[in-house]
Amino acid sequence: MYRNSWAVAVLAFAVAVGTLQMTVVVPLLPGLERQLHAPSITVSWTLTAGLLSGAISIPLLSRLGDMYGRRTMSLVALGLLVAGSALSAVAGTLPLLIAGRVLQGTAAPLLPLAMGLVRQMVPGHRLPSAIGVLSATIGVGSGGGMILAGLLGGDHRAVFWALAGLAAMSFVLVATVVREAPTRASGRPDLIGAALIAVWLVCLLLAISKGAAWGWTSPPTLGLVGMAVAVAALWVATARRTASPLIEIPMLLHRGTVGATVASFLLGFALFAAITTVSAVAQGALGASVLQVGIYLLPTTVLMLVVSVLAGPLMRRFTASALVAGGSALVTAAALWLAVSRSSGADLYGAATLLGLGVGLGYAALGTMAVEHVEPAKTAAAGGVNALVRVVGSSVAGAVGAAVLSSGGAGWSFGVAAGAALLAALFAAAYGGLWRKRRDDAHRADAHAARP
Repeated sequence: MYRNSWAVAVLAFAVAVGTLQMTVVVPLLPGLERQLHAPSITVSWTLTAGLLSGAISIPLLSRLGDMYGRRTMSLVALGLLVAGSALSAVAGTLPLLIAGRVLQGTAAPLLPLAMGLVRQMVPGHRLPSAIGVLSATIGVGSGGGMILAGLLGGDHRAVFWALAGLAAMSFVLVATVVREAPTRASGRPDLIGAALIAVWLVCLLLAISKGAAWGWTSPPTLGLVGMAVAVAALWVATARRTASPLIEIPMLLHRGTVGATVASFLLGFALFAAITTVSAVAQGALGASVLQVGIYLLPTTVLMLVVSVLAGPLMRRFTASALVAGGSALVTAAALWLAVSRSSGADLYGAATLLGLGVGLGYAALGTMAVEHVEPAKTAAAGGVNALVRVVGSSVAGAVGAAVLSSGGAGWSFGVAAGAALLAALFAAAYGGLWRKRRDDAHRADAHAARP
């Protein structure tokens, strides 16, 4: 039992380290603009590239984990994180820095890989708590990235060297503590699917990020959007004909997962839209240092950790969909607060508190919400899809946030984040109500059939 607890703790640490790379660059963006002499829209791709790489690598490394072992693929992801962090630390040009960020992004699959390992190690009655801790450490890592960047004075080279060290430490811990049952799936990875996903996502995000500069109806923008739609359609067609597709298309629309899929996308979008805008406001309007940005977001980090500890007891008292809806509502309130008032540190602290509570609740329950209504054989696929759409939502937020912030200002950017979180709350609540109705109808039907 104690060895399993240590293994869960080690995996949670690995997930948190893998998540650091997703946000550690956020407070560094203004400094990178000055050092690399590039506009904010272009520099924002140091954030988007890592998120986009994560979106593609989640299904790919998850599938490779089924084939060659989740522990092995976790070590591969951590090794690539070490390499990407080192490359980013020595990079002197924007293209080389983006290449390093692409390698760092391959750490995103650590959550679904860790969930698969935990399912093998943890008894059923402790599984919701373990999954909740793993899911919530994403939020802890997200806030921790801001703190790490601030503690190192906003020096991107020092930040990436520190990240390389943490990833190396996590690599050693996973290799030493975590063990895996020798179960393997047959087949081969869907590399064509990975390439098609990469193409249509890059086209879409490039159109979003450059649309304001090029013109939303300009030939380059419309061409990229058209290419994204065409390649996405081709991907869907090929995935339906592939024996072992990278992403099971029916799982995206499965009635047992669609609620978690939509809520995860929207909540991931809302979180990254909010924290990137908070960083811009704090450093721009309030003149904060990178460390002060991390301190402003410290309540978010701390409360995510507290909520992750309480995730198990909460999910025994409330449904996962109710927790996601409630958490999303708190994120909505935080974003609306900042859309209306953001002129002082008190505003940032107050909104960060609501944001931490909301994201902590939502992220802790999303993993359970994604798998609780699917058959056991499909839990890994459902968890992978949920992790994928969350990171895709974060990727879209990176591109949309930069575009809205540069053209409409912080108020509009926070408003977009609030709208996404509100939709997540409404969708999760409606989804939970639908499943309760189905359950009650099934109980009434069983009772009626049992009557003599």
